[in-house]
Amino acid sequence: MVLGKVRALAVYFDSLNENNLPAFSGGDLVSGRVVVEVAGDVRVKSLDITAKGVAKVRWTESRNAGANTAYTQNYTEEVEYLHHYDTLIGEDRDEDCPEEGLTVLHTGLHEFAFSFNLPQMALATSFEGKHGSVRYWVKAELHRPWLLPVKVKKEFIVFEHIDINTPLLLAPQAGTKEKTLCCWFCASGPISLSAKIERKGYTPGESIQIFAEVENCSSRVVVPKAALYQTQTFFAKGKGKQIQQLVSNLRGDPLPQGKSQSWEGKLLKIPPVSPSILDCPIIRVEYALVVYVDVPGGLNLSLSLPLVIGTIPLHTCATRTSSISSNCSTLSWLGLQERPEAPPNYSDLAISESQRRDCLRGCDRSDGEAEDQGSLLTYITEFRYLPPPLYSEVDPYPDPVEVCGAADVRRPDTCPSR
Repeated sequence: MVLGKVRALAVYFDSLNENNLPAFSGGDLVSGRVVVEVAGDVRVKSLDITAKGVAKVRWTESRNAGANTAYTQNYTEEVEYLHHYDTLIGEDRDEDCPEEGLTVLHTGLHEFAFSFNLPQMALATSFEGKHGSVRYWVKAELHRPWLLPVKVKKEFIVFEHIDINTPLLLAPQAGTKEKTLCCWFCASGPISLSAKIERKGYTPGESIQIFAEVENCSSRVVVPKAALYQTQTFFAKGKGKQIQQLVSNLRGDPLPQGKSQSWEGKLLKIPPVSPSILDCPIIRVEYALVVYVDVPGGLNLSLSLPLVIGTIPLHTCATRTSSISSNCSTLSWLGLQERPEAPPNYSDLAISESQRRDCLRGCDRSDGEAEDQGSLLTYITEFRYLPPPLYSEVDPYPDPVEVCGAADVRRPDTCPSR
């Protein structure tokens, strides 16, 4: 009997994103097919799949134990997020009769479907770092009698969604710093830096609007700059290892002595990067926008504004609200006076000054007529729209003068200014 041959073994996923990549999140259904191509008849004991998701950290450090003794210390840690096992061909069989229960695959292509659900929990986002990684994959193994198994592994991407449309990530970030350059006993003027961005959360592909003010009172020519950094932190055996990488940067114009420079929304574009990883116990991925002043021959004056790179972009309504609040806060932050709103035009009201005087005179009458009461109610309804009367030293509505003998009896004067 001529044995057949396995030409190919492959794993395909049913769901692909716009970049033709299998991407999922916690709780999603992962489905696909294992495709086996054979030439001739092939006897198969089993076809198994294993789905795993693991965060792994590993690095080494050299140690000295004495004058001529050195050793290497290994730091490793692992966290498992997913483990799923399934058998596509070959169920329970009798181990005493291994030839029984074999499945014969004839010449051609054979497809076997599989599916499983990701756990309903916070999964770490897929990531590849210098000292660690977060990986998810499906591995298929084809077992045949008296032969080595045929294996194939296919990775898929998992995103732990971060919605930047939250109050915490929509809040503006700002800061101010100042330093004085010193050389022995000679001290020059200070260098001041103020920077602000409209929110804390962004997504890859967006541009960060940077508002900054730099004042150079020193004797050196300085250059304002901005950079976006990614910080990778790995934890194992109670120790941490940190790596910082430059993601994107920009620079302003050189600033001579006694000059200042303003950035009114200078744009720094975020390239395609991994989202922030904040919930994994052994790997953290964080971002920060560093606005700094490059000082030649001295330490830079830098200001760090923390960022969160998310997966759910900014909504339209949130964009409008954020831009309005950012514009108002930017004016006050830069020390610019906001233009007050103009008061309403009272000349457009229907009631005239003569009608108002008639109503006031009517209030002094003890036995007013019904039509006067009607006009008074109308006046009271519209009085809140009128401005207060102009200040005058002369009472525009004096009381009627009553003659008592040779003397006039008037209302006592109670105005303290007279």
